[in-house]
Amino acid sequence: MEKKDILGVLDGLTLPGEGQSISQSGAVTNINIFGREVVIDLSLKTPALHIKKRVISDITQALEQTFGTDIKAQINLTVPQAPARDLKLIKGNPIAGIKNIVAIASGKGGVGKSTVTANLAISLAEMGFSVGVLDADIYGPSIPIMFDVAGERPLSVQVEGKSKMAPIEQYGVKILSIGFFTQPNQAVIWRGPMAAKALNQMIFDAAWGELDFLLIDLPPGTGDIHLSIMQSLPISGAVVVSTPQNVALADARKGVAMFAQEHIQVPVLGIVENMAYFTPSELPDNKYYIFGQSGARHLAEDLDVEFLGEIPLVQSIRESGDVGRPAALQGGTPAAEAFLVLTREVVRQTVKRNKDLPPTEAIKITTMAGCSAVKS
Repeated sequence: MEKKDILGVLDGLTLPGEGQSISQSGAVTNINIFGREVVIDLSLKTPALHIKKRVISDITQALEQTFGTDIKAQINLTVPQAPARDLKLIKGNPIAGIKNIVAIASGKGGVGKSTVTANLAISLAEMGFSVGVLDADIYGPSIPIMFDVAGERPLSVQVEGKSKMAPIEQYGVKILSIGFFTQPNQAVIWRGPMAAKALNQMIFDAAWGELDFLLIDLPPGTGDIHLSIMQSLPISGAVVVSTPQNVALADARKGVAMFAQEHIQVPVLGIVENMAYFTPSELPDNKYYIFGQSGARHLAEDLDVEFLGEIPLVQSIRESGDVGRPAALQGGTPAAEAFLVLTREVVRQTVKRNKDLPPTEAIKITTMAGCSAVKS
């Protein structure tokens, strides 16, 4: 039994959907014979499973009919990868007056991304920055509830002869959310293009004015909403929120990887560990690591990104968010202090990030009196 004998058998078989025989099609990349064992390597054009199974079955039966049923046939099938498309995500022009755009992301839902966004915005505002929040979580907008403005509706204003949406202002923060345009019991059932269009209107048809920071509360996971925003805006950096347990960390790793993609390349300012430990109100000095200890810190070290801080799991954070008065407003409490530490680190990392970028893309922040001033 020689290679030419094997090729002769393959010459009598055709690939499904093709007119040529297997041997004539160029699909055969290698044949090895070890006594009564034959190893055949084939390269197929289609990855369909039923095609692969049929090819293996046809070849095995033909070899057994020709050389006997004691022959052992190993058929290795590969499908060559298509050439990589040159995807160029064209980033839109910066919004006039907005100095830094920071995306707040999470690999999965339920880790407190919106809670971090709301408290980060308030802490920035209390430090003297002008701040806006764009609630880009189209299918689950929660920022209006957290800021106690769920019943508000943006008004139209004239800016340089054009009609613009005026963001709702609360606690010194300008806010826009799809939640302002839907009823509380109304589900938003939109395909990607419709969601992207709505976001573009809230981004470019809004009278944001002068902002030091625009925080974008992204939907959980990685998807077309994220790509649409990163195509539309020059994102200064991203903050990834996670909880300590492994299932959340695995998704947070994917979130960091998304921003690091070759055609995205949004700098990750760092990772936040939310619900890092439980502290009961009657034992304020005790820490109970319910979901594991320092998981996000270790992930940050593993991915070589900054660890921005840890937020405790305390009842007051949940309660304050539910009633629309985020914990950062309650100065002097452990929760407010944790968000203040996080905010200072976000500002510090934004400063560091902007120093490394060309002037055409970077907005430089100059820290004064504990991170209290921004200039272009």
